[in-house]
Amino acid sequence: MAATDILQGTVQQGHGVASGKSASSPYPQGSIAMQAPFFQTLGLDLSDCYLGTLNVAINAKAWRIVQATHKVEHLQWTDLHPAETFSFVRCSITYDNTAVQGWLYYPHPETKAAHWQSGNVMEIIAPHLAGVDYGAQLRLEFARGAIDVTR
Repeated sequence: MAATDILQGTVQQGHGVASGKSASSPYPQGSIAMQAPFFQTLGLDLSDCYLGTLNVAINAKAWRIVQATHKVEHLQWTDLHPAETFSFVRCSITYDNTAVQGWLYYPHPETKAAHWQSGNVMEIIAPHLAGVDYGAQLRLEFARGAIDVTR
C-alpha cells in the first residue's frame, strides 16, 4: 500500500455467528462460510481466509467506511432474513511481526438490525495468524482515506 492510515486494536470475543462457533448460531458452519460463495461469484475471493472474523476494538469512539474496495448490495444469502448489504475494505493485519492481507468486513446494520457491534469494533476477515487470541494486539493498515475514525 502507498499512503496508509494505521490503527492499533485489541482482539476481543465476538458473537460466534460468523465462524459458527456459537451454540446459538442459526448457521452451524458459520455465516462467512455461507456467504463466501456468493462473494466469490461477485468478484471477492476469500478462499485464503479463515471463515470467521477477528473482532478488533480500536482506540476510537467510532469509524465508518469512506471508500469500500468491494460493496455487495441486497445479497439474499439465507432464507432466515431479508437481503443484506456488505462492504469490504482491503487492509493489512500485523501480529507479532507477521503481516497478512485481509478485509474489513461490514454487514450494513440498516439491512440487518440483529447484527450489532460496538462503534469501535471492526470485524476483520483474514488468513489464519498463528498465536492470535483474545487480548492480542493487532496493527491494521488501510489505504489513506478508505476509512474515517472518530476519536
